[in-house]
Amino acid sequence: MRRVINPQLQFGEQDISAIELDPKSRDDIPQILRGLQYIYVTPEIRERVFAILADVIPTRQGEDGTKGQADAETGRPGMEQWKILVLGALRQGLNADYDRIQELANQHTTIRQILGHGDWADETRYPLQTLKDNLRLFTPEILDRINQEVVRAGHQLVKKSPDDDLHARVDSFVVKTDVHFPTDINLLYDAVRKAIETVAGLCDDAGLSDWRQSAYNIRQFKKAYRHVQRLRHSTSKDADKREARQEEIEAAYEAYLGQAEVYLMRLAQTRITLRSGCALPEAVLAELDDYVAHAERQIDQIRRRVLQGETIPHVEKVFSIFEPHTEWISKGKAGVPVELGLRVAIVEDQYGFILHHQVMEQTTDDKIAVAIVRETQERFPAVRAVSMDKGFHSVANQEALKAMLDRVVLPRKGKLSKANKALESDPEFIRLRHRHSAVESAINALEAHGLDICPDHGIDGFKRYVALAVVARNMQRLGAILQQREVARLREQEKRAA
Repeated sequence: MRRVINPQLQFGEQDISAIELDPKSRDDIPQILRGLQYIYVTPEIRERVFAILADVIPTRQGEDGTKGQADAETGRPGMEQWKILVLGALRQGLNADYDRIQELANQHTTIRQILGHGDWADETRYPLQTLKDNLRLFTPEILDRINQEVVRAGHQLVKKSPDDDLHARVDSFVVKTDVHFPTDINLLYDAVRKAIETVAGLCDDAGLSDWRQSAYNIRQFKKAYRHVQRLRHSTSKDADKREARQEEIEAAYEAYLGQAEVYLMRLAQTRITLRSGCALPEAVLAELDDYVAHAERQIDQIRRRVLQGETIPHVEKVFSIFEPHTEWISKGKAGVPVELGLRVAIVEDQYGFILHHQVMEQTTDDKIAVAIVRETQERFPAVRAVSMDKGFHSVANQEALKAMLDRVVLPRKGKLSKANKALESDPEFIRLRHRHSAVESAINALEAHGLDICPDHGIDGFKRYVALAVVARNMQRLGAILQQREVARLREQEKRAA
């Protein structure tokens, strides 16, 4: 079974509790490491966190291409879970890629001490692929449980009494996915290109020569794509010129779609050969099928939009074939007409800790208001008040939240009745509403430390990336509080010495 951390110190290693961190450093690394160190040196917290980390189990890939959990008794040789947590928190907290994390893990002295490595006697090095494989072992559920323990550890430091009420602030923001700006023609090009590359690889492995000119086919298709991309509608006042230009555009689109359909027919024939003649399992062909389905959808939508003049309903559109969960989001921000990604709602308390978060798929703020507060209360029953902006308002939400909480600060939309106007003019309501803007600071901190854009693939990778960013942010907040106290203590000592 994989150990969370080796409890036995090796020659040259230093006990994590004895590692000294510069309290006056303004860099992010010491704050994150101080938070991790506090988790490790506090026995009751460490015990609970290590129990959660023990559930991190590697995956294995079967002969049919499917993935499942490895045997929990044998696991997979590699990193201990404590090291995974440390490097995962650093990756998110520093908004770093795997290459930087590899450099830090192999060369940064203090980080290596927190990881449990010695000095000159320990030559352990982390390959890049090892880091990628192990840091992806977390699940959003495990990270949520770890986050609760980190927040509780922070509350033990800042709350005068465990029974003190928590006042929560709820808001949402967009985490962008790593995609290019979508158009129907470039989505078709992406789908056909990836389908050809995929089938060419399968044919090469199976010893078939069907797609030996795959690179040439892609270049030819790209020429047709570029030709269509450069076309512009005529602005001439002459009706004949406008009509001629429109006919030219339609002919170019027909040629582009026709070329795509030829490739799709060839792909279908090759798939039959690979499935029946080469006996490839369906799981191996799933990726090819996915790209072909994307291409067929784009051909249909381009034909309907350009050649038939139809408006494509928004629900039918896909904005990336690589990250199909990507949504087209317009929040009305100045200078930001549209964002490509997913909304993420966070719940922050008055101490700056993020209590809970939710990745919002195909939903809006008002649809999740009650649910996210209920889930937060299940994790932290001390939540007694909450503030939100107008986007979370609905009459049903107002009533449900009032039944759950002592104080609800949720401005209503539109013209207010006399009673509601009096309610929102109450000094306490105004005070808490002004305090609500502090949640923007938490959002800005998350965006600066990893949640500006998600580089991980798939909806599972997106959710894992967001959850790890929340854990890292709370870990850094915990470390910042400890650092501030250490600086205050040192200043007091200096005053006494003077």
